[in-house]
Amino acid sequence: MNALKNVFLIWGGEGWVAGHLKEILQQRGENVSTTTVRMENRESVMDELERVKPTHVLNCAGCTGRPNVDWCEDNKEQVIRSNVIGTLNLTDCCFLKNIHCTVFATGCIYAYDSKHPPGGEGYLESDPANFGGSYYSATKSRVEELMITYSNCLILRLRMPVSDDLHPRSFVTKISKYDRVVNIPNSNTILYDLLPCAILLASAGDTGTYNFTNPGAISHNEVLALFKKHVRPDFEWKNFSEEEQSKILKAGRSNCELNSNKLVKRMKDFGIEVKEVHTAYDECFQRMKAAGVK
Repeated sequence: MNALKNVFLIWGGEGWVAGHLKEILQQRGENVSTTTVRMENRESVMDELERVKPTHVLNCAGCTGRPNVDWCEDNKEQVIRSNVIGTLNLTDCCFLKNIHCTVFATGCIYAYDSKHPPGGEGYLESDPANFGGSYYSATKSRVEELMITYSNCLILRLRMPVSDDLHPRSFVTKISKYDRVVNIPNSNTILYDLLPCAILLASAGDTGTYNFTNPGAISHNEVLALFKKHVRPDFEWKNFSEEEQSKILKAGRSNCELNSNKLVKRMKDFGIEVKEVHTAYDECFQRMKAAGVK
């Protein structure tokens, strides 16, 4: 990466993932700015791009719902405005100004089926979405189909992202606070490992779609067992079934494994090994323990 050439602008600048990206870029001496301009406001977006003149936009903005995606079921217009109109508008504005645009998207657009069972090969980037059990996921899959048309766009599909702390948005924080959890293997994104990869891909001008997860799948029980081992020895949890879970949720939840071979292969070009998810989690929790996180 050339610190004198690249100018990064992070959209959704006050968000969780955005904060991590900003810190990494600053540590590397990169020219980085953040913005909270609404993506759907075309004139404001164009003005911001003209003001900052970035070479790379990192789009971390969007609407996931608070406290969770169930919120999206009752706020569909706002979800469309942000996740569809806004995301496409920002991508289009970047295209018109010849700016590379990385979109931090989601892999929660799939569900296990007979061709993609737990323990199978996982969904490829080219597989059509098959999960629409939540309005959030439905908007995400549809907008991705349109974004891929743009030659300046890199789409990174995150799943159940985890940071080296107990931030409220981290998957570990969420499931550690639930009364009961399902026990299903899923792909996960360990931010410590993968956010530097996102910067490499953006800087190299990569486009298209990547399943942006650590290789493999890990169950909720496996995650919490490692959490108990390294971080909170007295931690206990209970399980319940998907059927029982569905009774307390307004929207369905995606459970799937994404095939990350494309990402693993590309990272080898940079001399980087993307760690298998169990190993990545074990090291994540060891870092938490060393930092005094409890």
